[in-house]
Amino acid sequence: MTQNSHPLNSKSRAITQGDRRAPNRAMLRAVGFTDDDFNKPIVGIANGQSGTTPCNAGLGKLADIASVEIRKSGGMPQMFGTITVSDGISMGTEGMKCSLVSREVIADSIETVCRGASMDAVICIGGCDKNMPGAMIAMARLNIPGIFVYGGTIKPGHLSGKDLTVVNVFEAVGQLGAGSIDKEELTDIEKNACPGYGSCGGMFTANTMSSAFEAMGMSLPYSSTMANEDNDKEISTGESAKALLNMVEKNILPRDIMTKKAFENAIAVVMAVGGSTNAVLHFLAIAHSAGVPLTMNEFEEIRKKIPVFCDLKPSGQYVAIDLHYAGGIPQVMKMMLNAGLLHGDCMTVTGKTIAENLKDVPDQPRADQNVILPLDQPKYTEGHLVILHGNLCTEGAVAKVSGVTTRNISGPARVFNSEEECLDAILDDKIKAGDIVVIRFEGPKGGPGMREMLAPTAAIVGKGLGDQVALITDGRFSGGTYGIVIGHIAPEAQIGGTIGLIQDDDIITIDIGNNQLDVKLSEEELEQRKKQFVAPEIKYKSGVLAKYAKLVGSACKGAVTD
Repeated sequence: MTQNSHPLNSKSRAITQGDRRAPNRAMLRAVGFTDDDFNKPIVGIANGQSGTTPCNAGLGKLADIASVEIRKSGGMPQMFGTITVSDGISMGTEGMKCSLVSREVIADSIETVCRGASMDAVICIGGCDKNMPGAMIAMARLNIPGIFVYGGTIKPGHLSGKDLTVVNVFEAVGQLGAGSIDKEELTDIEKNACPGYGSCGGMFTANTMSSAFEAMGMSLPYSSTMANEDNDKEISTGESAKALLNMVEKNILPRDIMTKKAFENAIAVVMAVGGSTNAVLHFLAIAHSAGVPLTMNEFEEIRKKIPVFCDLKPSGQYVAIDLHYAGGIPQVMKMMLNAGLLHGDCMTVTGKTIAENLKDVPDQPRADQNVILPLDQPKYTEGHLVILHGNLCTEGAVAKVSGVTTRNISGPARVFNSEEECLDAILDDKIKAGDIVVIRFEGPKGGPGMREMLAPTAAIVGKGLGDQVALITDGRFSGGTYGIVIGHIAPEAQIGGTIGLIQDDDIITIDIGNNQLDVKLSEEELEQRKKQFVAPEIKYKSGVLAKYAKLVGSACKGAVTD
């Protein structure tokens, strides 16, 4: 029935096998087990509740609901915590170096607890960006019945009749510097952008990954676009717990769901909704843990087949909750399935296939909405995440081209060795139209931690240069970034990649149509510079960032640590 075997209730049987297990039972009795409970499947609840960010501040109630439903459905819940780092709060600071690192910490923590406690199944409840790939990596490693519950999106803020997200605040900083708004207006935007609990509201990284996991089949239909504060999120969480117990009964495992076809479905939906560049990095990492072969070039192959037909921020008009009201990811997927753009035979956490889940979804969205566009009238005829190669990125790079009219640009390099140096230059009006901004030594190893460059890109847009200045980096971009931006450049500067050899005024050419990113230097000149290159010393000598820098691999393979 499944590709992998899972001994149902393995812990339950182990702890009832004779007197040798009396100490195990004694410890569990202290946390509420009774005689009958030892015969139930033990279900872990990985709870990302945290008061450090609105993305995760509303997860505790969902974890409690899951616990109640697991008991009702015949399981024995055991709740444990896992961490989060808020990208939005740490953005533009030293703390952002810990964001991608947290993906590995989350994955390791979930795997460690589930292995250590011999869990029979796990439900992972997360909110902020790295919660989702971290949980998925863990479930792929463990391969016990598992399901992901997204904590839900934040509702949009409102000011002067316009919807706001956190990205508006970053852009307002640039607008203040350009003199187009004053400090009072900046403060008003700041105070109104984030009105309550939930993850950042546009099709940024959190909503991109939740949508993709629903498309992959690892979350319930409609669950990825609900608002945290709405009642349907609580109902969906309870239904997710019930679905997990059904998975236990039928022995449906994550790797039965996370097939190559399922990854292709997820990537296709990322393209359709105009999702974050981070999806490339995270899906490469998840595929690695699931034992599924996946390369950056396959994103490019899928991109050419999939139009962007959802009008969502950051480059569009609407936010995730608007997509939910318009029909959600099931409506998007039904249109794609009918057009032959999805694999309908993939298994999901419901115990049904994608096609079976979508059976009763309308073929077309409601006429009174403008979020989901007709497939033959898309925003863009091809996907927006372009994989580049060239002498500047021999292992690859990722460009995000939604929301910009300029697809080809050539200009002089303006080189910075950190995000902070670059942001200062932008705000001080040292960057001009036609420049190619280079931020390096921000890669997985060189950062360490591969920070997101939302502050510089938002400042460029705020200065009115979004279509006139390109920014390239060996770091990452926020899902809220748009403009002429290219990230994940590999090899990174720290290990001698070409981006580490560039000098001011070198001519860089970006040719999106031909998937090329090059610097106008001869092979002889590049080789001479490489001989003279000395990588800066990584300043972290101990602790989590030092360990990460030693272990992490290339962005072109997902920046994994194992």
